[in-house]
Amino acid sequence: MIELEGVPELIDPVMVAAFEGWNDAGDAASTAVAHLEREWKGEVFAALDAEDYYDFQVNRPTVWMDGGVRKITWPTTRLSVVRVGGDKPRDLVLVRGIEPSMRWRSFCNELLGFAHELGVELVVVLGALLGDTPHTRPVPISGTTSDPDLARRMDLEETKYEGPTGIVGVLQEACTHAGVPAVSLWAAVPHYVSQPPNPKATLALLNRLEDLIGVRIPLGELPEDARAWQVGVDQLAAEDSEVAEYVQTLEEARDTAELPEASGEAIAREFERYLRRRDGGGPPGGHATADGEGPSYLRDSSSERTRPPKPPRTEPEQDKGDEDSAED
Repeated sequence: MIELEGVPELIDPVMVAAFEGWNDAGDAASTAVAHLEREWKGEVFAALDAEDYYDFQVNRPTVWMDGGVRKITWPTTRLSVVRVGGDKPRDLVLVRGIEPSMRWRSFCNELLGFAHELGVELVVVLGALLGDTPHTRPVPISGTTSDPDLARRMDLEETKYEGPTGIVGVLQEACTHAGVPAVSLWAAVPHYVSQPPNPKATLALLNRLEDLIGVRIPLGELPEDARAWQVGVDQLAAEDSEVAEYVQTLEEARDTAELPEASGEAIAREFERYLRRRDGGGPPGGHATADGEGPSYLRDSSSERTRPPKPPRTEPEQDKGDEDSAED
């Protein structure tokens, strides 16, 4: 039985969830939900029992001192509620945690129990995967759903993914079977610079979420952090001619693939987004991969900076669908 004492009646609530681990390349998705909690001062009202879902040898608890008293924080998944003001206020139920080690179906059923009790109208699950995408181009964001009507209404892709999945895909399918509208938003993170954080991918996820649910998200320092991140990766790539050449290859493939997308409709969407941000006074704004494996990254031991790995000598096969291959 789920008890939600102290939680007020919510207005048009949307559940937004993200989980650390395999579904969270560059920590982009979990950082996006953490940003929402911080900007809107969300307060945790519920937490799942860590004993039920986590292997503590995989996700260990942490010990910390509180006024001289030792306390333990257990790895779990927590829920908070934030109210977004404006002409049409609405509430967000934020779910942030770690991909569970066991009992995934029970885990999803418990979250769906909260969604039902709170009257959630839509579930949006954020994820990030490693892909063949250059860091110098806009982050590809794919929005997928298993509901054909929802796909048409929200301009999303009806998922066709087959292969290994994580808790993001399992939760989305659990929502579908329970009759709860659900969407997954996936950011493609450059596989050659996978070390978190990746503020550029986090910013892209928040921009797409903003468009999807029709709320104005305060971005804070994220745009500046994203620019600084790209400059830093530019400098690292410039130190190695092979990496620089590989990035150029990815850029050419990306530009060629997206050339037909420069349609009047696409340009109009970007212009509308720019106008919304200007009028609002704000600035413009081992993980899942397309093949199920997570490539490694190199670290410069002298400076503790993350360095992109050298590409193979032969020209790598391009993944023609970073967005299409995102799992459901």
